[in-house]
Amino acid sequence: MNKTISPQLVAEVVEAFFGPVQVESYKSNRVGHINDTLEVRVSPTQEGYQHFIFQRINQEVFTKPVELMENIVGVTRFLGEKIQERGGNPNREALSVFQTQAGQFYYLDSEGAYWRVYLYIEDTICLQQVDTSEDLYQSGLAFGQFQNLLADYPAETLHETIPHFHDTWKRLEDFKRVLEADPLGRAKTCQAEIDFVLGHTEIARYMKEILDQKALPLRVTHNDTKLNNVLFDKETRQALCVVDLDTIMPGLSINDYGDTIRFGASSALEDEQDLSLVQLSLWLFSSYTRGFLEGVSGQLTPAEIAHLPFGAKAMTYECGMRFLADYLEGDHYFRIARPQHNLDRARTQFKLVADMEAKDAQMREIVAQYAEQA
Repeated sequence: MNKTISPQLVAEVVEAFFGPVQVESYKSNRVGHINDTLEVRVSPTQEGYQHFIFQRINQEVFTKPVELMENIVGVTRFLGEKIQERGGNPNREALSVFQTQAGQFYYLDSEGAYWRVYLYIEDTICLQQVDTSEDLYQSGLAFGQFQNLLADYPAETLHETIPHFHDTWKRLEDFKRVLEADPLGRAKTCQAEIDFVLGHTEIARYMKEILDQKALPLRVTHNDTKLNNVLFDKETRQALCVVDLDTIMPGLSINDYGDTIRFGASSALEDEQDLSLVQLSLWLFSSYTRGFLEGVSGQLTPAEIAHLPFGAKAMTYECGMRFLADYLEGDHYFRIARPQHNLDRARTQFKLVADMEAKDAQMREIVAQYAEQA
């Protein structure tokens, strides 16, 4: 992606969606790393809207953009109806997807790329890091409410936009293949980390058992529950809307919960090189857990609630394994800013896994406490 987007192409795509309106301004929005995103202002459309997010879908990552858009349209419509039923504002609390003049929710441009358009949600901010525990609480509330609102959506009707995305067992098998090949001879530089992965395969094995035995229900899951995928109201600093729905798929609630804990409740940055600074902050863990369980408001089964701490450990192990595999393979997937960047990332994840194991009883106690209060 990141091919040049000419003014002529912008005009073409705008006309495809809104007809003969005037493009007043557009600029690149570089918050996301996958798709090409533009913030576009036009003269008023027939509905009176002027401010939009245009995205050119990365077809190297999302190879079936039509199926991707079917997922997003189905989920956003469902969310909008639920939000309206409870007296909310669906144009601010959910993404609004626009149709082309031909009645499609995507446009195939003259260069062979797919585009989509969302309404721009005004007076919001996107946080790149946790400043206070309240930020993490609000994030938990947003993702919990997301699960709540979609609890009766038929998850089995969703397409897998990235197959095996959170299949920890498959990730382990992929890691072993990369390790065996060791294409760059890097295995000798990270034996301790390799030993950690191979010494914790029971995490992947147990996750496989959960899926094979259908021990937990399949739900609509976001699968990328980072803080910056929640829009916050600029004035109140309250969570408003969950965004970036490309990885909406059938999945487990414990994965969504666990992925936020993985990065949000860590005491250090994901690529911290001083591992003495890396630990699970029970204070931040409590804040997110309280918000998530309040937001989900009783929609999770007792088995799902009991497995939330395991979900945090499993997602952290899986992510560390992916960082390490990418390091061994030559850093093709995750962007790096320095040599051994992915190895540093893997080390932080494995340090977190070890700390979660040490704090397992406390994590379970916190989850039980807030589940009872919710």
